[in-house]
Amino acid sequence: MRKKFYCLLLIFIGLKVNGQNSHMKLITPPYLTKGDTIAIVAPAGILKNRKEIIDKAKALAESWGLKVVYGKHLFNQNHHFAGTDDERCQDFQEALDNPSVKAIWSARGGYGSVRILDKLDFTQFKKHPKWIIGYSDITAFHNHIHNLGIETLHAMMGTSMQDKPEEIAETIETFRKALFGENLLYSILSSKYNREGKVEGELVGGNIAILTSMLGSNSQISIAGKVLFVEEIGEYKYSIDRMLQSLKRAGYFAKVKAVVVGDMTKIKKNTTPWGSSIEQLILEVLPKNIPVMFNFPAGHEPDNRALIMGRDVKLSIQTIGRSTLQFK
Repeated sequence: MRKKFYCLLLIFIGLKVNGQNSHMKLITPPYLTKGDTIAIVAPAGILKNRKEIIDKAKALAESWGLKVVYGKHLFNQNHHFAGTDDERCQDFQEALDNPSVKAIWSARGGYGSVRILDKLDFTQFKKHPKWIIGYSDITAFHNHIHNLGIETLHAMMGTSMQDKPEEIAETIETFRKALFGENLLYSILSSKYNREGKVEGELVGGNIAILTSMLGSNSQISIAGKVLFVEEIGEYKYSIDRMLQSLKRAGYFAKVKAVVVGDMTKIKKNTTPWGSSIEQLILEVLPKNIPVMFNFPAGHEPDNRALIMGRDVKLSIQTIGRSTLQFK
């Protein structure tokens, strides 16, 4: 009996080491239905002169039969941030705790989510999970909540409505499908830089800079046996290499199953040329034996397809023709 107890204890400890275990199925928050309420909050950057755009996001959700509420401090301004840390935290906490709110939609990213993570109480959220939605800086939430054992949604934010709806049709439609529980299957043109392979695994990740900033904290995720998605914006190639090298030295890529590379947007040019493409830079850092998919349409471009973080995906990666990513 004692031997059995210790075996179970070791299994439990193994599940807790380095965040969420790759074999533990995450909880899927309830999908939305008409009449449900979605809260728009700003956990990070300032929304200066953006009310008209956020109102368009509200109208979009309402067109799907949803009710929309704004965080009390949504349009507050405190230097770089949409209100003080306490104000942003209060809005997010109220949305977490409000049983009538079924999803929390980030108005924008920028920077600031990490400043409120440890101020939040996820007790009620863990009892009654709901969708947390956003990308870029919201990667901090994706990672933190992944370690709580709950899926999240990497998708468009309120400020995405600054683009013309016809130009972001796929962005909007895949967001709607994900919210309402419809199937997501993506078929994209293959890149010559791809490393071919067929892989199944749990999708995790997000913005490279935020993933790096999570290292050593309780929001750092384990990607062992998982599929890693990455994207980035506004960095020099040497900076992207530095972040990837930091992740590599921390053991981040040691047991990853595959990597999906999203948009690498607005890469800055240094006075000293880097000397290779962004694809080659990434391939040099990653283990040689893992499949890699480039040019997946998610990140800081108008075409930003919804991804369910923590959900198993099935990848078929080719170097010619089309490659696919399907959620299971």
